[in-house]
Amino acid sequence: MPKNENPWCPANRRVVSLVYDGLCTFEFGITAEVFGLDRPEAGPNWYQFKSVSLEDQVLHACGGLTVAATGTEADLHRAGTIIVPGWRGPDEPVPDQICNALVCAHAGGARIVSICGGAYVLAAAGLLDGRRATTHWRFAEGLAQRYPAIEIDASCLYVDEGDVLTSAGSSAGIDLCLHIVRSDFGAELANTVARRLVMYSHRQGGQSQFIERPVPMKREAYRLSSILDHVRAHLQHPHTVSSLARHAGMSERTFQRRFCSLTGLPPLKWILRERLEQARILLETSSTPPNDIASVTGLGSAENLRFQFGRHYGVSPLIYRNRFGQGPEGARPETSQALPRHPG
Repeated sequence: MPKNENPWCPANRRVVSLVYDGLCTFEFGITAEVFGLDRPEAGPNWYQFKSVSLEDQVLHACGGLTVAATGTEADLHRAGTIIVPGWRGPDEPVPDQICNALVCAHAGGARIVSICGGAYVLAAAGLLDGRRATTHWRFAEGLAQRYPAIEIDASCLYVDEGDVLTSAGSSAGIDLCLHIVRSDFGAELANTVARRLVMYSHRQGGQSQFIERPVPMKREAYRLSSILDHVRAHLQHPHTVSSLARHAGMSERTFQRRFCSLTGLPPLKWILRERLEQARILLETSSTPPNDIASVTGLGSAENLRFQFGRHYGVSPLIYRNRFGQGPEGARPETSQALPRHPG
């Protein structure tokens, strides 16, 4: 839950956004929008924002822009908050100069923040070792494999570890920046900033609700891959490991082993995921009542639909439909405020 005051940085309002060659302009724009604009309603202690580069070269940003930083390395070391807005790629090495500067600033009391792929920079600097952190869901597995000392949580929009904070994909950086404002200045001012951004002050749920479902590769025999089509076509019917194994002409043990190899999930968990995915599609594209959605997807009841949907996606079916469902003209006016389904 958000705190009213941030114990790590109660007075130092200097915010530095790191800029680098290959700068992710959207992620940088988030930091400039939240911390760099004048906000008279915040009083005299609002943030002082600067951009800083630690690379001695002309910087090029996404979209064909050339970037010149306004601050210096000295500004970075005076900052109370340093933000790494993305990174140029998960396989791009992080220069020692950047790692060393972040470690030094953190040791001096600065709060270190990353947006999306910026977690790779914090990880390379060793600032996430032994900590819980997040990044975009498409980067999470690779980051966890490369840095096993980090506890990666790919389900949430952001993680606040006090002096080190990380966010999921690009627009989740807005959620994290608003969380920082809420921690430093309180909920009322954070709500004011959110209204100017025309977005939620605090989004419910995590990034699991925006992840594209994986498409199984049909590398197994037809009799096994046909089971997937059979289940999808008959979600409303009960299915057991025993009945599916018989349908595939395999022993239960062999069926479960090959099914997991094909889909990455045990059969019953995969079926539940398919039922929830179909329920999600119906919530987005129709006005079908929850009881009927539960019936046609095999979830049984509206109560079970609410329980399973909230458990797996972090939001209720009603909230999801209000946020992503089609309006009366077939439009989805709120979709643009949600975390994108592809990394920025």
